[in-house]
Amino acid sequence: MGKKIVVVTGSPRKNGNSSAMVEAFTAAAEKLGHEVVRFDAAFSNVGGCHACETCFKSGKACTYDDDFNTIAPALLEADGIVFAAPVYWYSFPGQIKNTIDKMYSFCIGGKDIAGKKLGLITCCEEDDPAVMDGIRVPTERIAALLKWDVVGEVCVPGVLEAGAIEDTDGCARAAKLAEAF
Repeated sequence: MGKKIVVVTGSPRKNGNSSAMVEAFTAAAEKLGHEVVRFDAAFSNVGGCHACETCFKSGKACTYDDDFNTIAPALLEADGIVFAAPVYWYSFPGQIKNTIDKMYSFCIGGKDIAGKKLGLITCCEEDDPAVMDGIRVPTERIAALLKWDVVGEVCVPGVLEAGAIEDTDGCARAAKLAEAF
C-alpha cells in the first residue's frame, strides 16, 4: 500500500542539484505507488517561530498565519517526510529552517507525530562530505526527538553549478531512497 510522503525543499534555485534529486526521488516514489506532496519552502512565505507557544490554539498549527499552515496538515498526515536542501554556510538554508522550526508547533500542540519515516537529500559545493554534517546531524537529532526513523540519507559533495549532479550518482541514489518508504 502506498504511503503519503511530504518532501520539504529548501533550495532557492529552481533547477539546482538538490531539485534534480528531489525530482528523481518523486518519480521513483510515485512509480512505487506513494503519494508525494512537495513543499518548496524557498518559494513560500514561512516566517520564523515566535516562541509564543500558542500553537494550534487558533485551530491552525501556527498562530502567526503564514504558508506553514498550508503544509502543516500534510506533515501531520504523512507517513514519511524528506528534507531536501543544499548546504548554505554549513547548515540548512534559512528558508527550509523556518519550516523545520515551526514543526515545533506539533510538540506544543500535543500532536502525536511519532513513527514517521524520515529521509534526507542534500548536496554541497565542497568535496569534503563532513561539510554536510550541518544538515545531517540536525536531521538525525530531529528524528530522535520526534521518534522518527531515519530511513536514508543521500549526501552528495562536490556539486555547485546547476546540472553538476548529473556527473554523480546522486539522482540514482535519491530514486533508490524511495524504496525505503
